[in-house]
Amino acid sequence: MKRLVLFLSATFLLVSCASNKELEALKTKHEQTKDELLTVKNNLTKCLVEKEKYEDRSKDLESRVTELKRDKENSIQQVENLTVLTKGANDNIKETLSQLSKKDKYINKIRAAATKKDSLNLVVAFHLKKELQQGIDDEDIEVNVEKTVVFISISDKLLFKSGSYTITNEASKVLQKVATVVNAQPEMDVMVEGHTDNTPMSTAAVKDNWDLSVKRSTAIVRELQSKYAVAPQRLIAAGRSSFIPLVPNDTPANKSKNRRTKIIILPRLNQFFDLLDQKVE
Repeated sequence: MKRLVLFLSATFLLVSCASNKELEALKTKHEQTKDELLTVKNNLTKCLVEKEKYEDRSKDLESRVTELKRDKENSIQQVENLTVLTKGANDNIKETLSQLSKKDKYINKIRAAATKKDSLNLVVAFHLKKELQQGIDDEDIEVNVEKTVVFISISDKLLFKSGSYTITNEASKVLQKVATVVNAQPEMDVMVEGHTDNTPMSTAAVKDNWDLSVKRSTAIVRELQSKYAVAPQRLIAAGRSSFIPLVPNDTPANKSKNRRTKIIILPRLNQFFDLLDQKVE
């Protein structure tokens, strides 16, 4: 009996020891499994984070690809437009060069005409000075070329009495010599300008300075036409009153300078306009 009890006790002890070992082994395995599971969870979390990053990058790349496609389409359109514009620009450049060539020819014609006109003005001025110096060499007569015209400025004391528009005998000598030169240039017009000082003028025959300046220029125009055969269609009478003085009207000497008549010899405007209307080939 005692032997049976001892056997059972030994068996129980052996079984108990074996169970403890298995239990410890299971515990160890459990802990390892927990660690492995935690590691897997961590890796899974990292994978999910990386996945989100890649998804975001993928969206960015898709958006960028879309933008690049759009830019490519715009670039192609711009190149096509540029090609059209370049062709149009080339056509415009060719047309511009053609127009410039025509304008150069036109400008050369104008320059040639201007040179011819300037030369003619110098010739007219030369002959006027020559004629007026023969018998009438007076400081009150001035001949000049001014811009596009030749003009003779004559002091009124040679042409008229004070406040009058009746031409003096001395004036007739001057006008005869002017007419000689004018008639030698039938393609040019003649404008007579009357100028006064600023002293108010009013008589029974003359209303004011405007009236006096116009009456004096008209008197000279009539003299050139009736006595010296200057064609009336070439003559222009103009009055400027006191509004274009040579010097201030502050002394008797200055007022005397401002009382003058200008006889202006100028090219006809219709000739100039005809020149402008010429077609340039």
